[in-house]
Amino acid sequence: MESDLHQDFQSLLGEAKIIITELSEQKIPIRIIGALAFYHQCPVHRELYDRMARIPTDIDFIAYSKNRGELTKYLEAKSYEGLHRLNVLYGMRRQIFKHKQTNLYIDIFYDALDMCHKVDFRNRLSFDPLTVSLTDLVLEKMQIVQINEKDIKDCILLFLEHDLSEKEEISINAGYIADVLSKDWGYYYTVTTNLKKIKDFLIQYDWIPPDGEGRIIDRINRLLQFIENKPKSRKWKMREKIGTKRQWYQDVGGERAAVVQQNGSWTTQGGKDDTGV
Repeated sequence: MESDLHQDFQSLLGEAKIIITELSEQKIPIRIIGALAFYHQCPVHRELYDRMARIPTDIDFIAYSKNRGELTKYLEAKSYEGLHRLNVLYGMRRQIFKHKQTNLYIDIFYDALDMCHKVDFRNRLSFDPLTVSLTDLVLEKMQIVQINEKDIKDCILLFLEHDLSEKEEISINAGYIADVLSKDWGYYYTVTTNLKKIKDFLIQYDWIPPDGEGRIIDRINRLLQFIENKPKSRKWKMREKIGTKRQWYQDVGGERAAVVQQNGSWTTQGGKDDTGV
């Protein structure tokens, strides 16, 4: 029998699949990001979610801004109501909807996840029929400067289940990640720091399979080597000289604020440690 946690994940995944399928029929691409995407992409190790106590709360999507109006009409027809105050605050980059009957929240980011660093999804929604690519899932979590333990757990499962290659559809594309980071020292510093942090956390978890720790470390080490071996841009080299003496990331506030549930309602949390995914 499935646990309540798995039933929650499956319920959210079922709703997300309906939305993606129906919008696909209208030629509108939309893909899952966040915890639900990691859950879907790690079917072999889903039993670990109970031991991790990784609890889903809402559905996070990425879509293209050119479809914003069509998406709004579609969701309103399905009894989702836009959170007007938050949607005005976020401008054109993001929308949040709440279902009138179920109170399910949907968070849609447009074109990019622009938080501590920018994960650009333009022309990158075709690799998987339901979620963004494994590659972009890594960047989504690794761009967080003050990374949370839940995000580290998500990435541990992803590296446990998926290897590196240049085939976006089935693997983590180390070459793409290295190319993105070779142009931005700050982005590079945050991602590589977090990849090393994942390795440091492994010893704390007794739910990792006996052969899993070595597999995760090997994959992270190879990804780090890809990143280091990639020639860096002139801009990257100039910024490296300054290092952490100057802030190397964007503060997470305003349009970048996290949305959190407090006392039965949802509000923004604008601290720089929050990401909203």
